[in-house]
Amino acid sequence: MASFEGKVVLVTGGGSGIGQAAALAFARKGATVVITGRRVEAGAETIRLIEAEGCEGLFIRADVTKEADVKALIDKIIERYGRLDYAFNNAGGGSKFGSMVDMTEADWIESIDSNLKSVWLSLKYELPQIVKQGGAVVNNASVMAQRGRPMTSFYAASKAAVVSLTQSAAIEYAPKGVRVNVVSPAIIETALSQQLATALSGGSAPSANAQFGAQYPIGRVGQPQEVADVVVWLCSDEASFVTAQNFTIDGGVMER
Repeated sequence: MASFEGKVVLVTGGGSGIGQAAALAFARKGATVVITGRRVEAGAETIRLIEAEGCEGLFIRADVTKEADVKALIDKIIERYGRLDYAFNNAGGGSKFGSMVDMTEADWIESIDSNLKSVWLSLKYELPQIVKQGGAVVNNASVMAQRGRPMTSFYAASKAAVVSLTQSAAIEYAPKGVRVNVVSPAIIETALSQQLATALSGGSAPSANAQFGAQYPIGRVGQPQEVADVVVWLCSDEASFVTAQNFTIDGGVMER
């Protein structure tokens, strides 16, 4: 895969899990990587790992559900680097798992803000910068956007909307030289998947893989790096004719 030397990448929610794996993957390809999130210690740890690879990284604290934070984030990136080439809008996950009849209006708002509003606000401020030199954006959705499961209604609805938002942005910005795609992972071993495993097991799940792995034709759940590699490819020149696509990363489970 071609180098990302001289390119600037933004990864939202880069402090752990898929976001951290993507930030490191971009850095290893030579990109300057900016990560953002609300947890300062987690962000600092990702930057430490990037710098340990001999690469340049920057953490900017922001809450991507707040427009003022997102605007300030992009302004700081442009002030420091003068450009933004790629973005992985990964931040999200603020959903409560449980029966929809037990959920509250506050739960609904939190899920939509965390998983959908955050992506819209990110696109709103990223796209005008990326269009200046061309580039690509990848959003993070979920296989739950494609098939319902018990106890996941709010999360699934918010992620389905991310897929639709991605496709609309892709068609709008294709003539302007920006590609926009979305990845839809199945269960990946992260803190969020552990929350889901715990909810579905009544609090007794030892791990996401123990809870879900046997359901997958490949014999296990996914790892963050396996999503990160697809994200990096989608931003690369090797994917130059790919836009408005939803890439399912699921170990075959959606075919069962």
